[in-house]
Amino acid sequence: MDTIVSSSSFQLRKPLLRQFQTPYSSLYANTHKLKKPSHYLYKKLFISTRRMISATAAPAEVSTVSYTIPSEMKAWTYSQYGSIDVMKLESNAAVPEINEDQVLIRVAAAALNPVDFKRRQGKFKATDSPLPTVPGYDVAGVVVKVGSQVKELREGDEVYGNISEKALEGPKQFGSLAEYTAAEEKLLALKPKNLDFTQAASLPLAIETAYEGLERASFSQGKSILVLGGAGGVGSLVIQLAKEVFGASKVAATSSTAKLDLIKSLGADLTIDYTKENFLDLPEKFDVVYDTVGQGELAVKALKEGGTAVVLTGAVAPPGFRFVVTSTGETLKKLNPYLESEKIKAVIDSKGPFPFHKVNEAFSYLETNRATGKVVVFPIP
Repeated sequence: MDTIVSSSSFQLRKPLLRQFQTPYSSLYANTHKLKKPSHYLYKKLFISTRRMISATAAPAEVSTVSYTIPSEMKAWTYSQYGSIDVMKLESNAAVPEINEDQVLIRVAAAALNPVDFKRRQGKFKATDSPLPTVPGYDVAGVVVKVGSQVKELREGDEVYGNISEKALEGPKQFGSLAEYTAAEEKLLALKPKNLDFTQAASLPLAIETAYEGLERASFSQGKSILVLGGAGGVGSLVIQLAKEVFGASKVAATSSTAKLDLIKSLGADLTIDYTKENFLDLPEKFDVVYDTVGQGELAVKALKEGGTAVVLTGAVAPPGFRFVVTSTGETLKKLNPYLESEKIKAVIDSKGPFPFHKVNEAFSYLETNRATGKVVVFPIP
């Protein structure tokens, strides 16, 4: 790949420093307490970004800033399929070039998803992009360059999104676990003003999956839903969306004993400890069962007549269906008001965020299937 060295001047719509001063107000799993990252993390990210920015005199309220984009960057890569051991941290990976409809993002934070490690294991190699791969779907960061056909986003915008439109069909070869990544404008949205980069990065693929599944199931006001795996990355958002956006009459959800308080705080009316109870023993049935854990054949047995089951992984039986999410920035834009009003909250595992040099550890933890909410990488680098 050709490398690039370029700079571009623009008018900054909001002070750049603000991105490093945003309140850190994630809902943290297990403790349910708000945690603040150390000033060291913010300082490190600010210094790293400041090194590539030069500012010139400008009128009050408007800053003229020039980004100098390097030709090389730090990035996690793998050149063959396999275990975590195939991943390497490269210090001289090429910064991706952008197409006319894309923007280049200076990555501030990224999140991990099960599809990341399943892809690395070669489970989708028939439809994967060519190796070597920089993994990562979820991103939050700052736009530093825009393509000629980009209509709305501008350099300096703080954005977030799932950068691969189709998760399994030709996903981006150069993903978000790098200092820079490229993405189509249509896949991105402006970051909600009240969220920091860590919170924003945790959301895109999971919230798009949760929302699309509910829409495909024709979920609507007054209906009931059972969420299997309510404390996971997708499940925690299904609970909130069903209640706050779709107007569910009743939300039931399963989790382990330690996570029952969390799913209740997210809006579950009925919490089910799967280590002690079987959801099939409940006296009631549901309009929709949203299965995030691979129990599709059981999920359909908890449905009312005429109901449907949404299954993300594993076997599925009628009237259930399985789907793979399609990334779109329009979904994020639609849900931004709910995030900004805090009706929907990001749920981030309390072991994170993991620093960039510990991405392997983050993947090891994610692959235990014990994570609560999302596993996030911050700061980058």
